[in-house]
Amino acid sequence: MKEVKTVEEVRNVVNPVKKSGKSIGLVPTMGFLHEGHLSLIKRAREENDFVVVSIFVNPTQFGENEDYGSYPKDLERDLKRCEEAGVDLVFHPSPEDMYKNHKTYIKVYDLSEKLCGVTRPIHFRGVATVCAKLFNISKADRAYFGQKDAQQFIILKKMVEDLNFDIELKRCPIIREKSGLALSSRNKYLSDKEKEDALVLQDSLKKAESMLKEKRDPSEIIAEMEKIIHLVDYAKIDYIKIVDLENLEDVEKIDRDVLVALAVQVGPARLIDNIIYEV
Repeated sequence: MKEVKTVEEVRNVVNPVKKSGKSIGLVPTMGFLHEGHLSLIKRAREENDFVVVSIFVNPTQFGENEDYGSYPKDLERDLKRCEEAGVDLVFHPSPEDMYKNHKTYIKVYDLSEKLCGVTRPIHFRGVATVCAKLFNISKADRAYFGQKDAQQFIILKKMVEDLNFDIELKRCPIIREKSGLALSSRNKYLSDKEKEDALVLQDSLKKAESMLKEKRDPSEIIAEMEKIIHLVDYAKIDYIKIVDLENLEDVEKIDRDVLVALAVQVGPARLIDNIIYEV
């Protein structure tokens, strides 16, 4: 496994790989790798000749009062896990290398302004920009993302379509702790009790899934989900939405594939989770 820190170093490694006709899989991460990340690496390893993992806490996707400065990091541990997983190249640049005299940003309009974009207005501009850069730098044929960040995947898929990127995006299943809590680097912020209380997110989604089978009204489903979340009195709902899987618009009835998504503040952590319901 090679470990590099600059764009030039990445290109020196991946250019010969591309010239030899081998396929490249990219797993973009912000580090502090958990089993969810490792599942993406495993999928990339199965489907490509060469696997690149990026580890970069991207400053442009954090708002003014968010946790950029305190976001969990453990590069030594991450490198060890990458090597054990069979990664060929790890790219962990500095912000200065990625954004030297940077003047260009990408925004996918409309999709970026829904769900998480309402309270995190610059977030998806930063995500789209850094992913576009990573796609170009790595020359990847495929890139792998977890379904937990479903809105992110939908936005990036639209960016790839609109800007004619020659890359295939792969959406992979949510990986959960044994309790059912969706794995996230931010789970580190939670105490044991807060982790237990955070299970109301999964409970509410299970309730939604059972109600969706009866083709009930979305507002009824959301109301039941809210009741479950409110069983934890300090949990603060950012949003609970049932939206069209492609355009993220609210649906009035369950007559198409939908994304049931929620964001909830549990103690110090803003947690997101979702299910996809296919008609």
